[in-house]
Amino acid sequence: MPRWITTAAAITALGVISPAVQAEPLKIAIIESLSGPQTSTGRLIATAAEYVIDQANADGGFNGEAIQVKEYDNAGDTSGAATKFREAAADGAHVIIQGASSAIGGQVTEDVRKHNIRNPDNPIIYINVGAEAMELRGKKCHFHAFHFTTTAPYRTVPLMQVMSEQGDLGKRVYSINQNYSWGRDMETAIVDNADRFDYQVVDKVLHEVNRIQDFSPFVARIKSENPDSVITGNWSNDLLLLMKAVGDANLDITFGTIFMDQPGNVANAGNVAEGHYVAHSSNIELLDEAGTEAYRKATGHYPVFIEPTTLNGVGLFAEALKKVNFDGGDIDVNEIAKAMENTTFDNGLGGMHVRKADHQAVIPIVVSQVARDVKYPVDGTELGFKPIKTVAGEDAIYPAQDSCRMRRPE
Repeated sequence: MPRWITTAAAITALGVISPAVQAEPLKIAIIESLSGPQTSTGRLIATAAEYVIDQANADGGFNGEAIQVKEYDNAGDTSGAATKFREAAADGAHVIIQGASSAIGGQVTEDVRKHNIRNPDNPIIYINVGAEAMELRGKKCHFHAFHFTTTAPYRTVPLMQVMSEQGDLGKRVYSINQNYSWGRDMETAIVDNADRFDYQVVDKVLHEVNRIQDFSPFVARIKSENPDSVITGNWSNDLLLLMKAVGDANLDITFGTIFMDQPGNVANAGNVAEGHYVAHSSNIELLDEAGTEAYRKATGHYPVFIEPTTLNGVGLFAEALKKVNFDGGDIDVNEIAKAMENTTFDNGLGGMHVRKADHQAVIPIVVSQVARDVKYPVDGTELGFKPIKTVAGEDAIYPAQDSCRMRRPE
């Protein structure tokens, strides 16, 4: 089992701490998909989270100690996540970070909730940086879960709005998504907005998750329906392989996506990727160059895909830590959670904060288009993501769901 680790920067900043000091170190567990088909997402989340924690440690850590972090590989499935949660809880974790897969997010948030019911004096916070299923903010919401990513309607409405304004949505829309909570949320959002944006859904496909190796039959089916555009919430291997099939077939149809900025998608689609859209919570083209260069220097690459979301979510958490002081004594997780509710964080696109009703972060949505005239081309191509429009978080966010019945600690 890996040990709790701190960084060399933290040791330098904090000095050698005497054994007589009884400060409780803050322990963060990253329970991610670090092997299997979702590794491309899980590893980016871990990298970005650890970058923020390293910075916090370089600035002095927390509670008189360096913040400790440990990675746990859930292997991309819910049973693995449940096992790793039990390990992390036994190891004394105060915070869980996870984001790759809403199915795994559903497992983790329930494990956290049940643990906190059984252990009210030793609760754990769940920081969700990628799981976008609506139910996580609905019937599965709870006080100790914070959601720093978006949901299907949160991204899909701005995506369709911009595509419509640009004349690229059309009257015939094809829906293809993964058959689990997130994919079904996407399909619902696509169907529900047909009247608003004046289009017909010509076909709806829900397919198995991360099991299909050849998407050419799906591309052939898309082509047969002659849509003006395709909307998909696919991610990880399912989007990479879909884009490969699109490129191989030279399918000249505009795609509206949520995760086109995942590394490899533009290269897989090739030249037909030009003109595709993505709705994401950040865009490196709009960010401060010094910050992006510092990240590249530390990690070897610019922040991409899920990394800006993770940087912002864990960044708000780190900012909230500055508002609490336990004087080196026992850490009160509830006080940290309350501080998170009252923290605003500058994500480079404006202030970002958490809605208290369901702990959904209020985040701007950037709708971008794959284009050539960009500062940061991706995948070794000449293409990158050109920002078309930024929609303020307050304008993009959906209402809190009635199914969220959040009970706050006394």
